Amino acid sequence: MANITALMVKELRERTGAGMMDCKAALQETNGDMESAVDLLRKKGLAKAAKKAGRIAADGLIGLAVQGQKGVVVEVNSETDFVARNDLFQGLVKMIANVAHAVGTDVEKIKAAKVGHLTIAEALADTIAKIGENMSLRRASSVSVGKGVIASYVHNAVEEGLGKIGVIVALESTGNPEELKRFGRMVAMHIAASNPQAIDSSGLDPDVVRREKEVLADKFKAQGKPASMIDKIVESGLKTFYKEVCLLDQAFIHEPDKSVAQAVKEAEGKAGGPVKVTGYVRYALGEGIDRPETDFGGEVAALVKPN
Repeated sequence: MANITALMVKELRERTGAGMMDCKAALQETNGDMESAVDLLRKKGLAKAAKKAGRIAADGLIGLAVQGQKGVVVEVNSETDFVARNDLFQGLVKMIANVAHAVGTDVEKIKAAKVGHLTIAEALADTIAKIGENMSLRRASSVSVGKGVIASYVHNAVEEGLGKIGVIVALESTGNPEELKRFGRMVAMHIAASNPQAIDSSGLDPDVVRREKEVLADKFKAQGKPASMIDKIVESGLKTFYKEVCLLDQAFIHEPDKSVAQAVKEAEGKAGGPVKVTGYVRYALGEGIDRPETDFGGEVAALVKPN
């Protein structure tokens, strides 16, 4: 067995761009032969994947997996929307969602989990090598219930459980499961469209509420409202704010004359038991990813500009 030094690992990493541990393993497997180690990393797709890792992946798919009383949602990114229509990529996202359902939502644990003889990380690298675009598992979340159902909805679906916006919602209830699933899907559609920040005001970030209070107070002071009335007016303004950002206070998109809370109350009668929304997850593809701004017109002009 050859002695694998830090300098050898460094050289292989610089030549291939692969991860340090992958480089060390490749050198061990090839008994220290540098050229063979390079070829091995290329065959595994790790070198090619690493070279693409700097490219921004903000497209891709949201994937859902709902089984029993637990549901998960994952985001797997690619560089272009074209890849999202690729069968190989779609199969990868489904596989990742199912693995997340089994092992939990920690991204590193998902990537380390094995499906057959490959880990998810290796499956990602292999798909990158085959398709030729950077890809990444960005995030995963889950909800579950003790008694009740997990309902779901996918917007702009390309396949069952795959699309651009994915929502899972937990309904705690002893009522009729089929009725709960029907109503839960309607709530999930509402969440996809309205993007609430929390189920109710108690779930909002205290800093968000504090800032809203400060904005309202400053606004009413500037309008010349009496100082003795500011607190009462601010509380009234907060109720309007809650109707915008809290799920149960929002106008139900299917029946805008009712709040979601009122729709839940009506659903209890049809389901035959109390219904409580205990959690939800809404993922929209690419949200929060900084995409580089490109001046396409300027780039074309530069190409045709005479010397």
